[in-house]
Amino acid sequence: GKNEYDLLVIGGGSGGLACAKEAAQFGRQVAVLDYVEPSPQGTKWGLGGTCVNVGCIPKKLMHQAALLGSALKDAQHYGWNIAQPVHHTWSVMAQAVQNYVKSLNWGHRVQLQDKNVKYFNTKGSFSDPHTVRGLTKAGKETIVTAENIVIATGGRPKYPMHIAGALEYGITSDDLFWLKESPGKTLLVYYPFILHLYEIIVYISLTDASPDVSLECAGFLTGIGLDTTVMMRSIPLRGFDQQMASLVTEHMESYGTKFLKRCFPTKVEKLESNRLQVTWKNTDLGTEETDSFDTVMWAVGRAPDTETLNLETVGVKTNSETGKIIVDASEATSVPHIYAVGDITEGRPELTPTAIAAGKLLAQRLFGQSSELMDYDNVPTTVFTPLEYGCVGLSEEAAVQCYGSDNIEVYHAYYKPLEFTVAERDATQCYVKMVCLREREQRILGLHFIGPNAGEVIQGFALGIKCGATYPQLMKTVGIHPTCAEEITKLHITKRSGLDATVTGC
Repeated sequence: GKNEYDLLVIGGGSGGLACAKEAAQFGRQVAVLDYVEPSPQGTKWGLGGTCVNVGCIPKKLMHQAALLGSALKDAQHYGWNIAQPVHHTWSVMAQAVQNYVKSLNWGHRVQLQDKNVKYFNTKGSFSDPHTVRGLTKAGKETIVTAENIVIATGGRPKYPMHIAGALEYGITSDDLFWLKESPGKTLLVYYPFILHLYEIIVYISLTDASPDVSLECAGFLTGIGLDTTVMMRSIPLRGFDQQMASLVTEHMESYGTKFLKRCFPTKVEKLESNRLQVTWKNTDLGTEETDSFDTVMWAVGRAPDTETLNLETVGVKTNSETGKIIVDASEATSVPHIYAVGDITEGRPELTPTAIAAGKLLAQRLFGQSSELMDYDNVPTTVFTPLEYGCVGLSEEAAVQCYGSDNIEVYHAYYKPLEFTVAERDATQCYVKMVCLREREQRILGLHFIGPNAGEVIQGFALGIKCGATYPQLMKTVGIHPTCAEEITKLHITKRSGLDATVTGC
């Protein structure tokens, strides 16, 4: 029989919505299924996915709140009379952020309606390769058939289920941004997700934890005046350049964030005072320690949201270790006409802009006679810690593994932002590093920047690196004076060797 829709998208996040709206532009019949399962703590939200509701948007707004706090301190040096001490009210910030997020939820619904995309607030599961069964919260069933289906359900934070009290008393980033009251004294736990099996610690993955979320949240919590501690068993910002990661955490420590390094929790208990007592092991000292907190937040990785999709019934293959859907260069799964985009896919960056671009290109290939594939190389990103870290391309460790230490040249410089001078702010960790091939034209492999507005700085240089920019070309670029970005155009040279490369893949 005739299919009800030309395209059905399961998942109303960045990638799914972009794909659906682009397909509708070609006059196709398109539907979107989206349903948010409440977190274990009962938090839920509207249309828009992780980025809009519990990711990029609320995180950047709360980061901005913390930056304003720092600016208030600087303002006195610039002649502003500000009564001290200043106080931050969590409920006011949270309400403003949550109201803005809700406006985005509504905006996405309006856009779908304007583009004649049918929206179902239902949880979808496959009945057959062309049919999806949707269930509403009330249990009402809707059957949707489509010629093409795109899976874009993203991921949800993991809980370390082997730790007593973790699920009952802990929260994740799914909850933090929707708290109505201040989290108070907070412990953020980041470490590779592990299981205890016959008294042996088995590492499930060393790359699926969420160090950036942990450090970003810790940064803005510290910035608004809360007592904040990060517990991490392994290295910070795994997958990023480790020299830069060390500078980020050094600045955070000087900024006021506490770190419990090479430690891991063993249990969480609720005290009569309603505070949470956390017990952990210090692997360096071999000791067991405890402290109490108002909030414990887990950042131990994200799991693909595929549990209810019934993928095995229709033959969609997943990676048995990560649970993510295996796709080819065209975002196609193992089943013809079923595709996947975004965080749900194996080997793709977990970034909103890549999901949006991949979703649009997929719709154009399906309905617009295009053959253009998504290019995942040299995608820029930024970690919004108090002193921001932006990068594009390879880390130094990855460059060494790909090309060998003898073929790599590193240019670098410490610098002091002009705006730090009058305010007498410490610029010890403001740093730029460029990783280049040593041979011939010295093509830039990676650019790393720590400093104010790192995302804005790296976004501009990303275009040049995407186009194959070289070190000599960059040195001929005239910088804008006086800016932090200008420092990239006047880097000094240093030779690096003997690196302990911790990142694999080119």
